[in-house]
Amino acid sequence: MARSKIKIAFLVILIIVTLSIIISIVVGVSGKAFGEKIGVVEIEGIIKDPKDIMEDVVKFKEDETVKGVILRINSPGGSTSPSQEIFEEVKKLREKKKVYVSMGSVCASGGYYIATAGEKIYALPSTITGSIGVIMEQIVIEDLLKKIGLQPNTMKAGSYKDIGSPFRKMTMEEKRYLQEILDTIHKQFINAVSKERKMPFEEALKLSDGRIYLGQQAKGLKLIDKIGTFYDAVEDLKNALGIKGKPKLVYGKRPFSLLKWLISSVYQEIYLKFP
Repeated sequence: MARSKIKIAFLVILIIVTLSIIISIVVGVSGKAFGEKIGVVEIEGIIKDPKDIMEDVVKFKEDETVKGVILRINSPGGSTSPSQEIFEEVKKLREKKKVYVSMGSVCASGGYYIATAGEKIYALPSTITGSIGVIMEQIVIEDLLKKIGLQPNTMKAGSYKDIGSPFRKMTMEEKRYLQEILDTIHKQFINAVSKERKMPFEEALKLSDGRIYLGQQAKGLKLIDKIGTFYDAVEDLKNALGIKGKPKLVYGKRPFSLLKWLISSVYQEIYLKFP
């Protein structure tokens, strides 16, 4: 009995020590306040809730030890308003610090909208980007309901209140109304591309029919600035900031994954140790 209690106590202590070591290493890699730092804001997946991303952007804007910021975007886009909100906060950040953008495998639609706020945009040759457009879809089950003998009843106050309902087809007037909204949002997107990429509106308009471009194509069309990896962007930003030696990379909020952390740590160790 005594031996088993000792074994349990030993295991508990071992676990606590192991976790303490892991946490201390994570804190160190994530950007302990030594040396000059570059902040990294990661935008991954569908863009829906901008809260955490904007908090990272604001935090790095106010942190005097962070000299510049890289947006690492790997997203096919998402909702318009969150994308615009992040875009505006990144522009505010850019007024105080240099902001470079590194695209992952995909940075399209709302992801590209955000990317245009960066001073320089990097992509891989095979990165999928562009998709400068707006979409709204509706599934209509009116005929299906008739076949199975169901009749929906809708009560409303306001002639447009059930616009887009799956229980009926839209009228031409409703379609025109929604198209005007989509066209307005699309124009906002095109204006952002035109202004931030410093190209005439007519040129941006030609590129904004919703098609996607590979990174190499996007460079030729001036939608990005350079073909390069995340660490190419880090190196160029470091040189632009006049940082001597290797910078500390400080990451914003992100769910902790031991596997992902180990992989990124190996890459960062290689980057930090070899010129």
